Amino acid sequence: MHKLNVLIIGPSSFIYTLDELKPFLKFNPLFDNINNKHDVILIHKEALKDENKKNFIEKSTTNKIYASDKKDFLINYDAYLELPTNLKEINATIENIAAKSKFIKNSSIEIKNYLLNKNEKKLYKQNDFIILTEKEIQLLELFLDKKKPISKDNILFSVWNYSADADTHTVETHIYRLRKKIYDKFMDQKFILNNKIGYYLWKKEIKLQKIFLPTNIEEELWSQKRVKAVLKERKIN
Repeated sequence: MHKLNVLIIGPSSFIYTLDELKPFLKFNPLFDNINNKHDVILIHKEALKDENKKNFIEKSTTNKIYASDKKDFLINYDAYLELPTNLKEINATIENIAAKSKFIKNSSIEIKNYLLNKNEKKLYKQNDFIILTEKEIQLLELFLDKKKPISKDNILFSVWNYSADADTHTVETHIYRLRKKIYDKFMDQKFILNNKIGYYLWKKEIKLQKIFLPTNIEEELWSQKRVKAVLKERKIN
């Protein structure tokens, strides 16, 4: 089973300690490199003193864990980790975040260099986004599901179920508005294309953004004497 990629942002002492404990972490730590692809960000309070890192953190839509020795939990964070802490608490916090994410598994879909979040009804490109209607989301899902261009009649059947108040003009209007939204925000004229057969996405390469749960805490490494010693003696702050 895959592990979550957790971006660690904090002072060198915090990063050094977690690096030492890397063999026993129930996630894959990525140290202080914001360009790494990640599922969660673990943020030491000291990181917020750096304006560049602070701006990156504030704009990120990734799940965030705030680590601090004060009860100053910030509302735009998803979890709080009290310092000093230990290996067990860190692993448990990451596991809890993963468990919450499991409920929205498959709600986010990568489309080229965009991210469609069905729960939020938003289409993201890096830190920018547009808000989508339910029909626009259904259209994108339909395009993603089909390998060939889709005719207006098929779109009408799949999205509107041949509703009495819909016709092929309805399809054209909705796709026009969706294209316009994407172009006005992202200047992308090739997101949705069409030919004599019908409509299709410019590039049909997608993958679901899956959320993987860490392995069970009780697995073999956890029971080793070395790990138990670390849990009892090592403090992380």
